[in-house]
Amino acid sequence: MLTTLEQARIGDAVSKAEAGTTGEIVCVLAAEVSHYPEVALGWAAVVSLVVPALAVTLGVHPLTLAADAAGVWMAAQAGALEGEITLALGVYAALQTALFILTFLILEIPAVRRWATPSVLKKRKVERAARQQFAAISARAAGSETGVLIFVAMDDRQVQILADKALHGKADEAAWKAAATAIGEGMKVGKDPTAGIIRAIDICGSVLKAHFPSSEPHGQVFLDHPVQI
Repeated sequence: MLTTLEQARIGDAVSKAEAGTTGEIVCVLAAEVSHYPEVALGWAAVVSLVVPALAVTLGVHPLTLAADAAGVWMAAQAGALEGEITLALGVYAALQTALFILTFLILEIPAVRRWATPSVLKKRKVERAARQQFAAISARAAGSETGVLIFVAMDDRQVQILADKALHGKADEAAWKAAATAIGEGMKVGKDPTAGIIRAIDICGSVLKAHFPSSEPHGQVFLDHPVQI
């Protein structure tokens, strides 16, 4: 996801932000928090159900398609109505199956799947992944209530910033929003996501220094470099 130089830039920013405070900042970067299997299945089901029905509504008839495919003129076979209907239904079902498989395979392409995944679903899954990471980090930093997690899902273009209870109760919510916005701006096409993360680290560091200042060096539980998962 990030080059060695970009990781070093973030690590330096964390080290600078933590100077003068008892708090710690942990950056966790993920490419994509989920494969989103429900997205491919959902779109495939919708397309396979809606497109054939819409085609019939617009005047495309399975019976005519079946006749053309079989190379026979069924209109002349008045006594074969039952067989014609069965064949038409078979063509309709085959079309639905083909559309389902084709749509599913297309949605398995990562770029297409990300485009087709609703933002609300991405946000919910990224939030869940961030809270799992925060719980794991909190367990390792037992006794500390001055930590901040910056969780960035790079491919999902989603950000979650979580703070320990003591810090969250003192800090202004606007600071966390500003930090998340900085990363979001950095992840826009053509921009530098690392610069956005560094800006967010600076904002979080300012909050830590304002509420939990320290004039002495303190031991670190976590490394300054970002964790990539």
